[in-house]
Amino acid sequence: MRYHKDKRFSSFKSKKLGLPSVFLLCILFFVAGLYGSTLLTHQDAQATQSDARPDEEEEEKLHTSMKYHKDKRFSSFKSKKLGLPSVFLLCILFFVAGLYGSTLLTHQDAQDTQSDARLLESVVEEEIGYEKDDSLFYGVTGESNVSSVRYQVLSWIPRAFYFPKFASPEQCQAIIEMARPKLKQSTLALRKGETIESTKGERTSTGTFMSASEDGTGILDLVERKIERVTMIPRNHGEAFNILRYEIGQRYVSHYDAFNPAEYGPQKSQRTASFLLYLSDVEEGGETMFPFENGSNMDGIYDYEKCIGLKVKPRVGDGLLFYSLTPDGKIDEKSLHGSCPVIKGEKWVATKWIRDQEQAAN
Repeated sequence: MRYHKDKRFSSFKSKKLGLPSVFLLCILFFVAGLYGSTLLTHQDAQATQSDARPDEEEEEKLHTSMKYHKDKRFSSFKSKKLGLPSVFLLCILFFVAGLYGSTLLTHQDAQDTQSDARLLESVVEEEIGYEKDDSLFYGVTGESNVSSVRYQVLSWIPRAFYFPKFASPEQCQAIIEMARPKLKQSTLALRKGETIESTKGERTSTGTFMSASEDGTGILDLVERKIERVTMIPRNHGEAFNILRYEIGQRYVSHYDAFNPAEYGPQKSQRTASFLLYLSDVEEGGETMFPFENGSNMDGIYDYEKCIGLKVKPRVGDGLLFYSLTPDGKIDEKSLHGSCPVIKGEKWVATKWIRDQEQAAN
């Protein structure tokens, strides 16, 4: 209600003066000046005619004559004639005054519009800031409060969503310090016919697996619960966190998180989605890339080592969610992704893979 009240109060100010309105306003002031000078000129003519008539009251008393001279002095201004240059100059002055006045109004309008926009943004934030009274009765596994998380849709093909400030820098640093002593060379799930030697160089990061139950600080538990809310998939469908470090030159070439049974053999369950929590900023490089976004580069000659397509720059505390399966449960070919080489700095990321079936307690 406060917003609507302020909105009604500022309704006049929020009207914008376009170029036609400014020009019309100037013309009106010009005409007003012309009309005013015409009136003064007409009055001057009348006063001149009146002064030209002989005085028919010569026999009046002395005090009447004095009154006449007093009125004569009072009307001296009116008796001044306005020539064509003066009339033109007066019109120009009114025109300039109209232009200046319209400029001030337009400037004030811009300020008021920005103020109203800020007010609207503030009110909208207040309106979506749910109170406890907005919540409903909930089940045994439900939650007592209504919550919302800010996110941006990065792509629908594949489905990729960005969550700014998903975790605090302090939480991210704590996760890094927990993982640092446990880092080992990252490994790959091998397809039929592949060997460790043949895939050397495809994934060059170091990493470790950590479950929320191993974290005595409770930070991973909080992050995992938040991931559960935004994915709307129970946390017991998630694998342990894979915490990775990429140093200069290290990368992960384009790949799928889902396992194609034709390449990897029969699967008991499938990876549905992946959530990446960026634990550090990266000065240069290290982007998460989606080369097939919206069907691009799918001509059959794509070099899997190239860093192209939709790129997401890591920022400490931000989260990236993307789905490896389409809504009908098939592997999404557009979900191909990779990690560009780090050029300057260091990249830390915590990955949570989420499956279509419950996982053993981890």
